[in-house]
Amino acid sequence: MATDSADETVTAAFLVIGDEILSGRTKDKNIGFLADYLTAIGIDLREVRVVPDVEEPIVEAVNALRGAYTYVFTSGGIGPTHDDITASSVAAAFGVGIDVDPRARAILEAHYPPGQLTAARLRMARIPDGAELIENKVSKAPGFRIENVHVMAGVPSIMQAMMDAIAPTLKTGRKMLSRSVDADLPESRVADSIAEIQARFPDTLIGSYPRTNDGRFTTQIVIRSRDEAVLSEAAAAVETAIQDALGAQAK
Repeated sequence: MATDSADETVTAAFLVIGDEILSGRTKDKNIGFLADYLTAIGIDLREVRVVPDVEEPIVEAVNALRGAYTYVFTSGGIGPTHDDITASSVAAAFGVGIDVDPRARAILEAHYPPGQLTAARLRMARIPDGAELIENKVSKAPGFRIENVHVMAGVPSIMQAMMDAIAPTLKTGRKMLSRSVDADLPESRVADSIAEIQARFPDTLIGSYPRTNDGRFTTQIVIRSRDEAVLSEAAAAVETAIQDALGAQAK
């Protein structure tokens, strides 16, 4: 069951696994989804790595990330083909065995017609020892969780369904709040002021995003904080800085 800790920052890393991502054959759609999803429930996505379908870099990344963050999420490499080696690599990272899991096998046997649970498909039932299954409502082949590492499919619709299954079990922290302030000015005219405001309000994250509209340069300033009062004060300071810059421009 998920918990909400008002004063705790809960962090996460995302490990994207697959040669097809690195080669460009497949365009990743999971990073943006996961970033939005975790932010909405109060978990900070702090790092994303992409590694090939090779055991050594997978093991290295899993072990580095699981010790650095509250949670690790992975996508890719748990299908039925020979290069789907994520499950074996995660087992190696934890130093545990891996075999066809009776629970996972039962799920697949119920899903496929008699005689169609081939040896290749049965590979999707291989789960590291001690891992818990992650439900897959789309294509049934489960993901798994071992300690703080959640291993999911790379297909976006399946990965998203697995996240919905995982979410109620996650510890969450204070949700990030945000305000947007539009400036009818080029970014360079407000950059120094925004940097000074960021220094004054270290508990905020202030982003500056330049835009163009019919050749006119404008800027959107986004202020984020977990504290409503701090957020309001910093946003007011940004609005004042923008008005001052507009006033100076008009002179």
